[in-house]
Amino acid sequence: MKNIETLQQEAIALLKSLIETPSFSSEEDKTALLIENWFNQNEIPFKRENNNVWAFNKYFDEKKPTLLLNSHHDTVKPNQAYTNDPFKAIVKDGKLFGLGSNDAGGCLVSLLATFVHFYNNEKLPYNLVIVASAEEESSGKNGLNSVLQHLPELDCAIVGEPTLMQLAVAEKGLLVLDVKVKGTASHAAHQNEDNSLYNAIPIMEWFRNYRYDKISDVLGPVKMTVTQINAGKQHNVVPSECDLVVDIRVNDCYSNTEILEVVKANVKAEVTPRSMHLNASSIPVEHGLVQAGIALGRTTYGSPTLSDQSVLSCQSLKLGPGETLRSHSADEFIFINEIEEGIELYIKILADFFEL
Repeated sequence: MKNIETLQQEAIALLKSLIETPSFSSEEDKTALLIENWFNQNEIPFKRENNNVWAFNKYFDEKKPTLLLNSHHDTVKPNQAYTNDPFKAIVKDGKLFGLGSNDAGGCLVSLLATFVHFYNNEKLPYNLVIVASAEEESSGKNGLNSVLQHLPELDCAIVGEPTLMQLAVAEKGLLVLDVKVKGTASHAAHQNEDNSLYNAIPIMEWFRNYRYDKISDVLGPVKMTVTQINAGKQHNVVPSECDLVVDIRVNDCYSNTEILEVVKANVKAEVTPRSMHLNASSIPVEHGLVQAGIALGRTTYGSPTLSDQSVLSCQSLKLGPGETLRSHSADEFIFINEIEEGIELYIKILADFFEL
């Protein structure tokens, strides 16, 4: 078995290679090859579909429950404020700079190292499966959601996202609605009591003022925000339709289906969800994974940002090195020691959870 220091060094080297290999969502084929090479070098059989790569622990046993380790290797496109080359792994002042270093390369390589650490252990009370997934940033159809059909039933999961290795025990879901408000088209010079723009005003007021009853202890209330409006093509024509886009951040007290039912019951318009599968997620504080983290001095909180947790139906914990505020920022970076600490903490948390 490799010692932890060797795993740390190899994980950092892999992250540098990932940074220097462009992997925008749906274009991750070359980073998938790097991850394949990692498994080959560690003599671990793996599977691949599209740009998702996954593997099972050596002594997988169908009778045991299964724990998923997951993080993604796709990135967003670099913003224009970069001063460094986003595709060059630069180490300076203890920081590793580069696109995807923080979100979520550091988490991914730390989980890969952790998986290698436990891979050959015959006494694991859980099976381990690790998925290096694609299309997380775009919530695409060929990401983690497409791999789940190939996996056994999952009992719990750790999803690697930058949390400063604190324990995100809940995550808000996302429901985006296209709302079409109807009216009657007419010349602007004529009286019209059915102007779609005016009809949209009370609907927007409803989205601004309505409060869902259930407030989560860790995620707070459901938050609804009208983010886009589009209507009309010229100044002298009253439009027959006014289109709104509504962003709804759903807490763990509601499913997306329940939220949609409330909207449709209150809004006099045509309401169409863009998707229904990005649900809120949570894990009880009493769960062994969380308790193992708390025993190591980690704190719990609720996360407002979306991750691949949203496609999982099992209890899941978001946990990883790096800081969420650095994600998608110019000159993105992660501290080298955050990766080293992340690997150590992942291993200690799982060892405690497994009672090894």
